[in-house]
Amino acid sequence: MTAPILGGPDVRVLYGGQPTLDVPQVEVREGEVLAVIGPNGAGKSTLLRVLGLLEVPTAGTVLYRGEAVSPSGSQGLAVRRRFASVFQEPLLCDTTVRANAALGLRLRGRPAGESAAVVQAWLERLGIAHLADRRARTLSGGEAQRTSLARAFAVQPEVLLLDEPFSALDPPTRADLLGLLQTLLREESRTTIFVTHDREEALRLGDRIAVMTDGKIQQIGTPSEIFGRPVSGEVARFVGVETILPGKVRADRDGLLAVEVEGAEIQAVGSIEPGAAVLVCLRPEDLTLHRPWGEKPKDSARNHLIGLVAEVVPLGAQVRVEVDCGVRLISLVTKQSVEELGIRPGAKLGVTFKATAVHLIRR
Repeated sequence: MTAPILGGPDVRVLYGGQPTLDVPQVEVREGEVLAVIGPNGAGKSTLLRVLGLLEVPTAGTVLYRGEAVSPSGSQGLAVRRRFASVFQEPLLCDTTVRANAALGLRLRGRPAGESAAVVQAWLERLGIAHLADRRARTLSGGEAQRTSLARAFAVQPEVLLLDEPFSALDPPTRADLLGLLQTLLREESRTTIFVTHDREEALRLGDRIAVMTDGKIQQIGTPSEIFGRPVSGEVARFVGVETILPGKVRADRDGLLAVEVEGAEIQAVGSIEPGAAVLVCLRPEDLTLHRPWGEKPKDSARNHLIGLVAEVVPLGAQVRVEVDCGVRLISLVTKQSVEELGIRPGAKLGVTFKATAVHLIRR
């Protein structure tokens, strides 16, 4: 396992006497992208500022390569100069794109002649070399954010701090920059803390993901662990699990569990003892809809329910369908499936899903 470059044991931050951040332990490994996600007010940006030595915690210590570092004083300044930050607002000076991209190097004492080639290379990689002599105030939001990224990458930081850098951008610009940043981070193997409230951004960029709510890290792990095995209903809801049902394990048949949910039986793979109270979690993309049948369809799915369509909500290329089978199940399907299956409120449909698609959380 890669050694941590940053750590924050027992970090707490109080604002007005109220806890804003309470993190017993967090580590950022060298070369990884740690994506921190959560709703507004979860404490994500506060954690970023504390680990980036931009804010003094009320309690606890920030460790840089295993040694305690205080944000104040010469030691904190020396370490902070090894970091670079990009925020939601680009924070550019009223000068040219080239001068803004070179600012970090100039503040670190690099000679102008030495830094010119580095700056030019990053302007080219970020697709803004043709804007080098443009004034910052004339740039679009995406161009300004590319300039901020060029300034950050040019100093070759040991740690890159990104605080919701795409949240103010329109969808096409955001998609372009997200793809470009994904490429750059992989090519550079740059240690990065990436704060976002967007699941797609975290899933695409993060080697590990930390889910925060109420100033606490609720779960941290790989994208497959976070999205496939959330540890609580709160985390499950935030990472896109739309069907969360209370149930009770009734039987264990050699690892195939029978779970009672509001009178229905759902089969799941697991190792939870009979009698245990659980939450049954199902991602919408794991539920398949069919026309109703007289017999069970011949497929590998162990769970087959029949119900009436309660709601149909278009979501761009996909459609969210809620089916009342005695329990409410939510599926995502294509527009073509809606037409082929005659999906509309009140229509009778079958819902199937595999036992391995069911994730159980102890209550």
